[in-house]
Formats: sequence, C-alpha cells, structure tokens
Amino acid sequence: MFSLSKSLLFVSLSIFPSMELLHSATFPSKQKLLIVVTIATILFTIIPLLNPFLEDPNFFLKQQPPSQSSIIKLENGVITSHESCDIFSGEWVPNPEAPYYTNTTCWAIHEHQNCMKFGRPDTDFIKWKWKPYGCEDGLPVFDPFRFLEIVRGKTMAFVGDSVSRNHMQSLICLLSQVEYPKDASLKDDDYFKRWTYETYNFTIAAFWTPHLVKSKEPDLTQTEHTDIFDLYLDEADESWTADIGNFDYVIISSGHWHYRPSVYYENRTITGCHYCQLPNITDLTMFYGYRKAFRTAFKAILDSESFKGVMYLRSFAPSHFEGGLWNEGGNCLRKQPYKSNESQDETTMKLHMIQLEEFWRAEEEAKKKGKRLRLLDTTQAMWLRPDGHPSRYGHMPEANVTLYNDCVHWCLPGPIDNLNDFLLAMLKREEDKGLLAQVRKMLS
Repeated sequence: MFSLSKSLLFVSLSIFPSMELLHSATFPSKQKLLIVVTIATILFTIIPLLNPFLEDPNFFLKQQPPSQSSIIKLENGVITSHESCDIFSGEWVPNPEAPYYTNTTCWAIHEHQNCMKFGRPDTDFIKWKWKPYGCEDGLPVFDPFRFLEIVRGKTMAFVGDSVSRNHMQSLICLLSQVEYPKDASLKDDDYFKRWTYETYNFTIAAFWTPHLVKSKEPDLTQTEHTDIFDLYLDEADESWTADIGNFDYVIISSGHWHYRPSVYYENRTITGCHYCQLPNITDLTMFYGYRKAFRTAFKAILDSESFKGVMYLRSFAPSHFEGGLWNEGGNCLRKQPYKSNESQDETTMKLHMIQLEEFWRAEEEAKKKGKRLRLLDTTQAMWLRPDGHPSRYGHMPEANVTLYNDCVHWCLPGPIDNLNDFLLAMLKREEDKGLLAQVRKMLS
C-alpha cells in the first residue's frame, strides 16, 4: 500500500512541471485548456480505480470477469443489459474442484444435514455444478468475496421452513471462506437467528414460518389430539411480515409442511381442508391451500409500505422418496444426479406451477407499485439431485427420530450450495439493473 501511495504521489508531482509550462507564453490559451482537462481526466480516472486496492491489496485478485448473463453494453447507441441466458435451464456437470468447505471447517451445519459426520461413504454427490444451456459463461461458482461486496451494508432474510434454514446455513458455510459471522439474534430462539458479518456490515436472518400464513399447530398435550393444523389462508404470518421492512433482500420459500393434514380458514371461517377426514368439511386438497398461502404472502409484500427491497421467490425444492412414503420406508439411495430429461413427479410439477402462476400474478401488480419481485426458479435443478439428501446419514444409527430416512433436506456440503450460485447471479443482475438505470439517467 505504501509503495502504491508513493507511486501516486510521484505521478501527481510529475505533472507539476507541465503545470509550470502552462504559465509560459509559448503555449496558446486553447492548448493550455486542453492540457488542464487532460491532466484532470487522468487523475480523476486513475485514483478512484486504485482506491479499492489501497483498502485491500488483494482486491483485484478477488474479482471475476462479468458473466455473459449480466454484462452491460452499448447496442446501436442504446445502453442495454444482456440477460438472454436462462440460468435455470440446464444440466449438472462434474466439478472436481468442489467442495469449497467441509463439515470440519464450517460450524454452521445442522446435525441432521451433517452427512459426512454420520458416515455417508460416498462423496461424488458433492462434485457437481449446474451448467445452463445456451450461456457462454455458464453459471459461475459462488464467489464469497464478490457476494459480500454486493451485500455490503445490507440485510437479507430467509423466510420459510427448515429447507430455507438449510439454504441459509449453506450460505454461511460458503462465506466462511472469507469470514465467520457474529451472533446478532434479537431473542434466544433457534427459529429466528440473526448473524452479522462485521467487516461488511451485512446481516442475515432466519424467519421460521413453514406455511407463510398464520397457522396453529396441533395441541399434542391433549388426550385426544389430532395431527391437523389450522391454516388461516388469508392472513400472512406476522412473525415475518412485521419485520420485512428492515431488510434489503427477502428470500421466501415454502413447501413440505403443506403436505400435512390441515383445516383451512378464510375470514376466520372454515372453508375446507386437506386430508382432515372430518365430517361436513370438504377436502379441497393441498393445492388449494398452497395457492392461497402464496397469494397471501405476495399480497403482504405488495401492501407493505415499509419494504423497499427486493423479494426473491425460491421455488419448491422437491423431496426424493423412493420405495414408499417418508413414514412407510421410503428412502433416497441414489449416488448421481438424474439426466436432464428426467421428468418431475406430478405433485412437484403442480406445486411448482402454482408458485409460478402466483408469482407472475404478483409480479404484474408489483410493476404497477414499483416493487421488485424476482424469481429463483431452482425446482428443476434440485429435482435432478436425488443423490443429495442425508437419507439415514443425518443421525446415529440407533437414534429415535421422526424422519429416519431424510429425503427432504440436503447434505452440507451438497447440491443446496448451488442455490447460492443462483442467488449470487441474481444479485449481480440486480446490481447491473441499478447501474444501467444510472447510466441511462446520465445520458438522458
């Protein structure tokens, strides 16, 4: 840093003889003006470019060239952002350089996703990356330095269920290559954790809301209890909606809890249920409740006067039980990804389509209100990874656990790490849109 500062000083001082010549009668006034403008341009161009290096000597080593999917360029005199590449359509290809952390280097791994600790014998499932079709530069592997620079001084919330928390813990592990966060939780509750990266003034938070809407769990203390949830489909869960105004990025997701038997309420009146098997209550199926829940969640964001940030819908991450349901001996023992032409099961396809339809519906309204809703459409990519779940390697063999063969959550490290490749790509695009708007404003 010292040698660079001296170099800058030398450049500045070397200009002064030229400045003395300006006072000479041999230079016409127009030439004097041209020299002054040229010198000023050089100084104001070089010094800002070198400023990041002065703060961090490794700055340039940490940078990656811009990807094809997010480059800003001039076309026919018009500034445009190149987003022709669909990063969510593609296939899994080998990545021998992975993983970028291990279960011994990252403390944020939940025990149930710590597959290596509990003896999973194969490791090939870690060594894959997503390659989009028709994208010259593909989808770059997660760059923790780049990510932290983009989110410097900002806040990010993960809103959803335990898979959402799984995603956040993956992000913490990937960022551990640069820095570990400090616990900044506002209360002693593992369902609502907050972490701050002090060097970057960046905070991430988890909000537990498995249905996104207000829900009431079964009272297991009652002698004749049932396993039925009460879901208030037209009331967003205030445990997350009350705080979203404090966040720059909100990533919402929901899925697997909607499979459970539920009674549906709208206007505080029972309108139907899903697999409740109660007399005089119509079974509307889980798809009805799923659609209503997302419609209500999106409405809460659109109606929020305090939320000025970007909302990302991270689409449904499917389970991969084979040979039976989760409580009937189903398991996930595959060791490699599916081929790209493997079709999703019918339930996954329906849930995914409901999310897309409700997102598109909300997106139209968001445009009118100046809100920013974005889609992390990762369902197909995750559907192709039946090999990435803990199965029985999320606990000791003799453990008495409800989900013995876990084909819902994801091993860490594992395929869920790639969700952060997608997230970073989308953050880059958002950054480019902001830059694009500034350039257009300057040229107008």
